[in-house]
Amino acid sequence: MSPLSLLLRVLGLIVGLFLFVTLIGAIFGQPMGLTYVETGSMQPQLEPGDGFIAIPMFAAGPVETGDVIVFDAVDLHGGGLVTHRVIGQTEAGYITQGDNNPVADQDGSEPPVQDGQIKAKALQVGGNIVVIPRLGVAVLGVGSVVESIQQTLAGIFGTRALLGTQGLAYILLGFGAITYVLASVTERSGERKRDRSRSRRVEIMSPTTVIAVMAVALLLVLTASMLVPAGPQQFQFVSSQSDAPGPSVIQQGTTENVTYQIPSNGPIPVVTIIEPTSHGVSVTPRERYVAGGTTENVTITLEAPPETGAYTRTVHEYRYLAVLPTGMILTLHAIHPIVPLLVINLTVGALFVLVSTVLVGLDPIRISRERRSIPLRVKLRRWLR
Repeated sequence: MSPLSLLLRVLGLIVGLFLFVTLIGAIFGQPMGLTYVETGSMQPQLEPGDGFIAIPMFAAGPVETGDVIVFDAVDLHGGGLVTHRVIGQTEAGYITQGDNNPVADQDGSEPPVQDGQIKAKALQVGGNIVVIPRLGVAVLGVGSVVESIQQTLAGIFGTRALLGTQGLAYILLGFGAITYVLASVTERSGERKRDRSRSRRVEIMSPTTVIAVMAVALLLVLTASMLVPAGPQQFQFVSSQSDAPGPSVIQQGTTENVTYQIPSNGPIPVVTIIEPTSHGVSVTPRERYVAGGTTENVTITLEAPPETGAYTRTVHEYRYLAVLPTGMILTLHAIHPIVPLLVINLTVGALFVLVSTVLVGLDPIRISRERRSIPLRVKLRRWLR
C-alpha cells in the first residue's frame, strides 16, 4: 500500500468517525464531536447549517466570558439546544447572547443559564470558532434517510420499538445477526453445489467483524438506555410575596418540596444519582436503586430567594444499569460521571464478545459466488441483439 493510499484511508476513517459521532450525538441530544447551527444568530462566524467542534463539558473545563456554549434553553425558540456566546456572569447564572442578536437572551424571558443546562463548548482558536461549512446539511440528510428507514421497518413489523434511539440500535443489532446467518447459509449451500465448469470467486467474511458490529449495536442500546432518560432537569417557579398551591409559586424566603419520580424504564434495575447543579436546590436522597419495572421517588427542595421574580433551578440525573454492585457504581461516579458508563459498557461488551466467540467461533465465513469468464466479443454480440 502506497503512502498516499494509506493517508487517504486514514483521513476517510477520521471523517467517518467524526460523522458517526455527530449522528450519535444528535440522536442522544448530546452535542459532541461535531454539531451545527440551524439559525443565523451566530453570524457572521456561523452561517445557518455550518458546523463546529463541540467539546463535552466533562472535557471542556470551566465556562468563561467569551466562550461559545451549547445550552438547553428554557424559553428561547420554544426551548431546546441553543448555541450562543457567554457575555457575562452573575450570581444567578450566565448571561448569553447571539453574535448577530441586538440584545442578550436574558433581556427577554430567558433566565440566566445554569451550569446544569450547558451541554458543550465550541472549539475556538484565537477567539474564532473552528467552522465546518455546511455540515448541518449533510447530517440532516443522513438523519432523514435513517428516520425514513426506521419508519418503513416499523410499519412492516407493526411495532414502534424500531423508532427512536433504541430502535436504531435494535435495527443495527438485527442487521448484524441476519448478515451472519445469511453468510453461514450461503457458505453451506455453496459447499453442496460445486460446478467444475464454472470458476468460483470466494469471498471471506470475518466473524470478528460481525461480532464487533453486533457488540457496537448492543452498546448503543445500553448507552441510550442510560443517557436518554437522564440529563439535566429544570424547575421553574416564581418567588412571590404570598404562597400558592403547587411548586410554581413559592413565597419569598421559604422552601417548597417537589416529588421527583424515577422509573426504571425496563426490566433491568438502575442506579440513579441526582446532583444539584444550581444554588437554592437540594435533593434527598441523592442516590437511588430502582428495581426493574418499578418506580422510586426522591424529594427536590426548592428555595425561593428573598427577591421576588422568576427563577430556574436545575439538577442533573445520572442513570446507570445495575450490572455492577451499587457501591462500585457510586465509587466510580465519584471519580467522574462518565467512568461508570465506560466500565459498564466494557463489562457488558466483553461478556457479549466472549459468549459470541464460544457459540459462534472465529472460523472465517466463505461466501462463494459463481462467475463465468465471458469474452468481450460475446458480450458485445449479446448487447447488439
